[in-house]
Amino acid sequence: MSVAADLGSQGISVQDRFVLPAEASRLRECADLRESRGDFSPARVGGSGAQQRLEDIRGDFTCWLREPLQTPERDLLLRLEELRLELNREAFFGLFELELHYAKYPPGAGYARHVDQPRGIAQRKVSVVLYLNSQWQAADGGALRIYRGDGFIDFEPLEGRLVCFLTADREHEVLAARRERLSVSGWFRGRD
Repeated sequence: MSVAADLGSQGISVQDRFVLPAEASRLRECADLRESRGDFSPARVGGSGAQQRLEDIRGDFTCWLREPLQTPERDLLLRLEELRLELNREAFFGLFELELHYAKYPPGAGYARHVDQPRGIAQRKVSVVLYLNSQWQAADGGALRIYRGDGFIDFEPLEGRLVCFLTADREHEVLAARRERLSVSGWFRGRD
C-alpha cells in the first residue's frame, strides 16, 4: 500500500527501508557533524514566548535542517519532496512545505504524550519520523506510541523506518530509550 492509501484508511503509515542502511549511516554522520559544530539545542515545550526546558516532559535535543545542507540531507529532502507530491496527487492533501529536524534522545529520555499541532495552529498536516538507529533491539525501548480510539500502537525506531501519521488531534509519545535514539522528524504543512 502507498503512504497516501495508508493515511486515508488508517491515518498512519509505516514504510520500512524508506532509506537503506548506508543512507541512514550517512545521515548519522551528518547529525554527528552538526552536533560537533554545536547546532543541537535542548528541546523545549510551550508556546511562543513561553518555551522552557522540562526534561521530565521532553528530553531530546534538536537541530533544524537548514542550509548549509550536506549531500545526504539534500538527498533525503528530495525523497520527502517526492512523497509530498505523491500525497498531494493521490490524496489531495494540499501540502506545500516541509518542516524538519534531527531529534536526538540520550539514554533515559523520552517525550510525554502530546499532539504536534500547537494550540490554534493547524498548518501541520502530516507528521513524519525517519529513524536512523543502527541495530536497534526491542529491549532498547524508545518506541513511538501512537494513541487511537481503541488504545495505542507502538512502533520500534528501526533504522530506515519511516512513520507518517495525520497530525490533527493525534496524541503520541516517545517512550524512554535505554540507548541514544536518533531520528529525522517533522511535518508536511498546509496553508490553513
